[in-house]
Amino acid sequence: MPLTGHDCTIPALLIDTQAPLDVLHDAAAHRIRAVTQLLENIAFREPISGDAVILQDFAHLLAIPLRDGCDLMDVIGRRLSRQRS
Repeated sequence: MPLTGHDCTIPALLIDTQAPLDVLHDAAAHRIRAVTQLLENIAFREPISGDAVILQDFAHLLAIPLRDGCDLMDVIGRRLSRQRS
């Protein structure tokens, strides 16, 4: 399944939807924890001063692994739903 964070006609980055659930969960958790840790570090520092372009670039940089983690969690959710059916 292609990652949703990068819209292109031929996707280069894919999620193996048949990978074991623990592997998918570990990959999702790793990405979400990385974003969370960085945001927490920023939140507990002095106020960030910078122009809007830098902050926009920084937000985009953090959105990429967060979107990947959400995509992985979506795959896990679909797989768990099928198991319950």
